[in-house]
Amino acid sequence: MADSKLEHEAPEHSSAYRMRRFANWFPLGLTYAALYMGRYNLTAAKSTLGRTFGLDKAQIGIIFTVGFWVYALSVIVNGPLADRIGGRRAILIGAVGAATLNGAIGLLFFSGWQQNVVLGLSVLYALNMYFQSFGALSVVKVNSAWFHVRERGVFGGIFGVMISSGYWLALSIGGVIIAKLPWYFVFLIPSLALFTMFAVDSLLVRDRPAHAGHKDFDTGDGSFHPTEETQGESKGHRDPAPVTPAADDKPLPLRQLLGKIFSDPVIRVIAAAEFCTGFVRQGLLIYFLEYLAEVHNVRPGSAVHGWAGVGPTLGGIAGGIVCGVLSDRFFQSRRPPVAFIFYLCQAAVLLALGFAPNGAVAAFLVGFSCMFIFGVHGMLSGTASMDFGGRKAAATAAGILDGVQYIAAGLTGFGLGWVLKTYGWDGGGSAAGHHPHDARVWVFSIIPFSLIGAALMTRIWNAKPSKKGGGH
Repeated sequence: MADSKLEHEAPEHSSAYRMRRFANWFPLGLTYAALYMGRYNLTAAKSTLGRTFGLDKAQIGIIFTVGFWVYALSVIVNGPLADRIGGRRAILIGAVGAATLNGAIGLLFFSGWQQNVVLGLSVLYALNMYFQSFGALSVVKVNSAWFHVRERGVFGGIFGVMISSGYWLALSIGGVIIAKLPWYFVFLIPSLALFTMFAVDSLLVRDRPAHAGHKDFDTGDGSFHPTEETQGESKGHRDPAPVTPAADDKPLPLRQLLGKIFSDPVIRVIAAAEFCTGFVRQGLLIYFLEYLAEVHNVRPGSAVHGWAGVGPTLGGIAGGIVCGVLSDRFFQSRRPPVAFIFYLCQAAVLLALGFAPNGAVAAFLVGFSCMFIFGVHGMLSGTASMDFGGRKAAATAAGILDGVQYIAAGLTGFGLGWVLKTYGWDGGGSAAGHHPHDARVWVFSIIPFSLIGAALMTRIWNAKPSKKGGGH
C-alpha cells in the first residue's frame, strides 16, 4: 500500500528544496529560451535574407532543411551522450557552442559576406543546430531527477512558459532588431545572451538533488532504487545534508539504453506522433511571418508583426499550462488523451488561419494554433520522455522523440518551400499571385499531420508510467 501511494502521489518537498529546485530549473529555462532565440532568429531574418541576397523560398528552405536534419541526427546521437555525461555538462556544451556559431554568422555578415551564402549559411546553421540539440536533452535529463511524475505535467506547463519566451525573443525582439539595427545583430545579440547564460549555468545548475545538498528521491518512474543511506528518505527533503548516490545511478550501457527505448511500444507510437508534430510545428513557424508579409502586407516593426511574434509565446504558455493541468488533474497523469484533444484543435485553428480575413486576425490565429501545437510538443517530447524513459534514459528518449520531430521538420524546409514557390499560398501558381486572405495550399499541406497525430493517440490512450522500469 505504501509503495502504491509512493507511485501515485508527489512527495511533500521542504521549502528549502523547492527554493533550490527553482534556482536549478529557472536558469536552465532561461538558457533554453536563449537557445531558441539563437535558433529561430533565422526565421525572423528569412525575408530580409531573401531580399538582400535574391534568394527564393526553396533556396532558403535548403538552409532550414540542412539545419533541421543535422539537429535530428545530433539529438538522437547526443541523447545517450547526455545520459552519460549529465544534463549540466550538456547544457554548457550547447550554450557555448550555439553562442560561438551565432556570433560567427553575425560577424561574417558584418564583414560584408556575399558569396555562396546558401552553402555557407547551411554549414554554419547546421553546426549551430548540432549544439542546439543539447538544449532539450539537458532540460529533460536534469528535471527528471528533480520532479516526481505527478509534478511533471504542471511543471511542464510552467517550464513551457520559459521555453515559449524564446519564440518571443527570436520573433518579436528579432523583428525589432531588424527594424532598428543592422539586420545581422539578430545573430550577434543571441550570441551574447548565450555566453551570459553559460556563466550563470556553470554557477547554479546541478544534475541531481544530491549534488546540491538535498537527498535524491523516488520520482515515480521506476528508475530509482534507494540504498541503505537513502531508504526511507524519499518522501521529503527535510535533511539538507548530501547523500552518497545510489549504486545503480551509473549510466546504462549503450545497448541496454537503446534497447530500453526501442522496445517500448508506447515510445514508438509517441515517436510517430512527434513526426507529425514536427511537420505541423515547423510548417507553421518558418513560414508564418512570410505569410503575413505576402498575404496581409504585415512588415517587421509594425504593431501586427509585434503581436504575431508574441502569439507563439502566449500560445505556448497557455498550451503548456492547460496540457499539464488537464493531464495531471483530470487524466491521472496520462498524456495521450490531452494530446488527442490538442491535435484535433490544431487542425481546426489551422483551417481558419488559411482563410483569415486580415493580418490582425491571422496573427491571432497563429498564436492560437501555437497553443495546441506547443502544448502537444511539450507534453510528448518533454514530459512523456521523462515518464517513459525514466531518469537514466530520459535524455535518450527525448533525443529519439525530438530527432524524429526534426526529420519531419526538414521536409518543411525545401519540401514545403518548393510547394509554396511553385503553387503560391492559394494554389494560383506563385506567391505573388495569391487571392487576398487565402492560403489554402499552406494549411492543407499541414492539417493532415495533425489528424494523423490524433489517430495515433488513440493507440496508447491509457498509457502511463509504471513502477516496473520507468513505464515499461
